[in-house]
Amino acid sequence: MGMVLLGWLWAAFSFLPVSAGPVIEAGEKLREFDFWMNRDFEWFAENIPMLDSPDRELDLTYYYRWELVTRHLVYAGPGTGYVFTEFANRPFWSGAYGTISCPAGMQIDDVRWLSNPRYVRDYMRFWMRHPGAQPRNYSFWAAESAWSIHEVQPHDGFIIDLLPDLIRNYEAWEARGWVEEKGLFWQLGHDDGMEFDINARQTNDILRGGQSLRPGFNTYMWADAGALARISALAGDGESAARFANKAERIKQQLQKELWDPSRSFFFPMSNQRHEKDGHVVEKYTLTYETGEFAGSMHGRELHGYIPWAFNLPDSGFEDAWKFLTDDQFFQAPFGPTTVERNDPLFVLKEGCCWWSGQSWPFATAQTLKGFANLLQNYEQQHVDREDYVRLLHTFAISHRKDGRPYIAEALHPFTGSWKGHDMENRSEHYFHSGFTDLVITGLAGLQPSVSDRVQIKPLIPPSWDFFALDQVPYHGHMLAVVWDRDGSRYGKGRGLMILVDGRIVARSENLRTLEARLPGGTRKIPLVEAPLVNFAVNNDGDYYPRYQVSFPGDEGATSMIHDGEYVYDRRPLDRWSTLGSPNETDWIAVDFGTKRPVEKVELYVIDDGEGRRTRAPRAIGLEYRTGEDWMPVPDISPSPAVPQGGRPYRLTFPSIETSGIRATLTHSPGSASALTEFMVWGQLDGDYVPPCPPMGNIAFNPDPRTAYPKVRASFHDQYGGTPDKAIDGKIIFPSNPVNRWTSYGSPNNERDWLEIDFGGPKKMGRVVLHIFDDRGGVQAPRQITLQIWSGESWMDIGAAIADPAKPRGGMANTIRFEPVTAPKLRVVFDHIGIPNVRSGVTEIEVWAE
Repeated sequence: MGMVLLGWLWAAFSFLPVSAGPVIEAGEKLREFDFWMNRDFEWFAENIPMLDSPDRELDLTYYYRWELVTRHLVYAGPGTGYVFTEFANRPFWSGAYGTISCPAGMQIDDVRWLSNPRYVRDYMRFWMRHPGAQPRNYSFWAAESAWSIHEVQPHDGFIIDLLPDLIRNYEAWEARGWVEEKGLFWQLGHDDGMEFDINARQTNDILRGGQSLRPGFNTYMWADAGALARISALAGDGESAARFANKAERIKQQLQKELWDPSRSFFFPMSNQRHEKDGHVVEKYTLTYETGEFAGSMHGRELHGYIPWAFNLPDSGFEDAWKFLTDDQFFQAPFGPTTVERNDPLFVLKEGCCWWSGQSWPFATAQTLKGFANLLQNYEQQHVDREDYVRLLHTFAISHRKDGRPYIAEALHPFTGSWKGHDMENRSEHYFHSGFTDLVITGLAGLQPSVSDRVQIKPLIPPSWDFFALDQVPYHGHMLAVVWDRDGSRYGKGRGLMILVDGRIVARSENLRTLEARLPGGTRKIPLVEAPLVNFAVNNDGDYYPRYQVSFPGDEGATSMIHDGEYVYDRRPLDRWSTLGSPNETDWIAVDFGTKRPVEKVELYVIDDGEGRRTRAPRAIGLEYRTGEDWMPVPDISPSPAVPQGGRPYRLTFPSIETSGIRATLTHSPGSASALTEFMVWGQLDGDYVPPCPPMGNIAFNPDPRTAYPKVRASFHDQYGGTPDKAIDGKIIFPSNPVNRWTSYGSPNNERDWLEIDFGGPKKMGRVVLHIFDDRGGVQAPRQITLQIWSGESWMDIGAAIADPAKPRGGMANTIRFEPVTAPKLRVVFDHIGIPNVRSGVTEIEVWAE
């Protein structure tokens, strides 16, 4: 009786009022680490949950992963808002703005925890609404992702509005890959994000593989069907709710029945086709190694067999699969787990992309850790415990390293931690193809998102830890903290495990265990911002406006890199406009909106490469706005910080002004160049964004290739969509994707190639603008450009032409002026740069009378 009374008194006194201040001082914690390239600590403090644990490597990786999020954050445009990329570049297979659906579900799981819900809501809306999105190019649990947002940042109107789009997406998957006989979906290994896997290598297409009923993809579709049932119920559509609930139940039962092999205690893909290769036959509707060259093998386990637990799909009775994860004869490795069990006959490690036959892939590790946490939190089993979980989470954290610094590429060697062969320049750097921060929040801290007005944690914090805190976690309109302080000495909130809501303790325990409490005041709806400020300076869609001019183009980077909506402060890959090589003490960059816009804030993302480097933060930046033909100082500016600093935006706010352009003048630090990674100009938009029409007079413009004139041809064009007609369609797109350019990549002409425009009759011309495409690979700015006109009998060089810049530069407009001439045809001759197999190209050519 006495012990019960003491326990009751301890619990009662634990609810005395406490300070509402933060558990973790954000600025102090962020500055503990020296890896930061993005030093906008105010943004991080305002947006990310703060972590403090005894595992410094874990903390370092956690904060690095939030910085990585900012490397991939793209402001796509005023009509789209924010999206996230996967790669450092925008590869040809990506969708609009470099988006790829393969990692989107894990990206959404991470970024839903940002305090500003606009980032994740814009991204979710993009996948369902934007014509350039490709939500079904790869496996993607879209409806479940929308629901996962709703569990953290709830807004009924937002998710119900997306319901018809989510249903259409699901039904499109059904039309493409539903196998009625088995009650499951087929998917290709490649399109499931796993190229060159062990099942694909038993087919004649070892990259993509054949159709198979895969445990991961069918789990995604089960999760989507369940989410659609819940969203339909929320919308009051009981009929649709029941229909999708029935779909989900059938998939679950069939997955457990058809894809589980009790003799190997694991989930396996089932072939949906018959494959014959080298005299060996994989029969239709057989699991891995039930038929084929390795028929009867007791191996064949792949890490994606754990995906069903990442979504809490399996009933009890399948937990034996987890005995293999921590066994070094199966998946365990120093920088693992491996994607295929280690003694498999097809296990192989490659120093080349993109083999899923043994390499450690962060994508798979993250999904496995998600399933691992769910197993420990929601299932009974004896194979693994929280110490195993924390050990694997730590392994994943230290895998994020290269040369001793935080880093992640595509895949790593599971026994050495090397990224070699899976770390391609200008592509793989700081790769956003996996999750991490959500694993800490929902796994280690144990926060269980739901739509109820109660908050529950099932922490996996190991009992050996004396302290742990996760603070400033946005949840249902509140700010949560999960705190473990064994003796109460670290955080000053008392001892034990506790949940704080808006700075007040609402639940406490002496021990690490499940805790639950009601949210004070219940769920607070996170409102939609109906008219957010928009960035008028971004140009990702290839429109004529906004358009940039600079006083000096610089010897590295390009002007196109500062209006792509991304800010990346790294030296590699470059994403900047620089004044390197300028003889001037000041240089300027100006944006022309093409029409008047209401402007109230400018953000200039300043680069400083550090001591001993040639590029440093400028001493000062002045701001002007256009009034007619004149430039006037912007009045009443409030700068933050007081002077420009590298690795963060220089924010200039002022009373709203109407202007058609903004110019920033940079005063360089002594002996140094200046550089910006992005130029953003914000204002309030009244109605929908409509890009201004280009000026009249470009005689090369022809948006319809069916129109007779002008028409265009070339000495050669590449085989990847870089055709001549795209050079005169009015779209100026410098990134590799979408493909809107002409290039001569692959040309047999080593010295030069040409692009020719036939106007259909004599035309006066005195200025040519070439928007030169340069992908820093097989297509680069030419060594020299020559303009020629057709005399009626032969081609003649245009003399006394003045080029700006003097040397051809990629990623920007190159203007060539000359005394006006009249001719029916113009030819642009590109002398290639002189690097073997590197050719030339343009995204657009303009021809003007003067």
